[in-house]
Amino acid sequence: MKLNCVYRDVAELPGRLPVFPLAGALLLPRRPIQLNIFETRYLSMLDDALSGERLIGMIQPQEGENAEAPRPALQQVGCAGRIVQYAEIGDGRCFLALLGVARFRTLEELVVSTPYRQLKVDYSPFAADLEEGAGEADVDRPALLDALGKFAEAHKIEIDWSDVKGASNEALVNGLSMMSPYGAKEKQALLEAKDLRSRADMLVAISQVELARGADQSRALH
Repeated sequence: MKLNCVYRDVAELPGRLPVFPLAGALLLPRRPIQLNIFETRYLSMLDDALSGERLIGMIQPQEGENAEAPRPALQQVGCAGRIVQYAEIGDGRCFLALLGVARFRTLEELVVSTPYRQLKVDYSPFAADLEEGAGEADVDRPALLDALGKFAEAHKIEIDWSDVKGASNEALVNGLSMMSPYGAKEKQALLEAKDLRSRADMLVAISQVELARGADQSRALH
């Protein structure tokens, strides 16, 4: 078990990855996600991961699949996360925090004896994920902040603008993408965006569509 591991090249990442399928969940590099684990198969996965590389892949079921089914078909792209915090809650559940490391593309699902699923994965299409701040200069920050402000106003969401202004473009884009209230299809599109600018542009476009839809519904009610 390696503590405080830093990956500088995708070749350092394991090609075999245990995965946690979860609809609507989005994990991106250098951003945290918190999970409550209670199913026996995922508690087993957590035990094994803690004694190994501490890496777990977050991946969504394919659209239309029953996420609660034992083996739903999975999306081709997910994101590996490193366990940075965990705690036994005492009622058969564990709290788990993953920090995004790099996205991956599935090569094949492995035949395994473990109760949880494992994939053979390729990180090379997303090698830039390991470079903190890659593509930040290309992000249209004013457009992103404008969309955020309008969305927050429309949904009566309070925002700590001092925190927003102090955030890097990468933290802002990826953090907003993960916290966005959009559906699984939109979350997958944000995950698969080729670079930070594309993700930011997509986030703005989705927000504008949702705002327009909300305005149309409001007019229809009146």
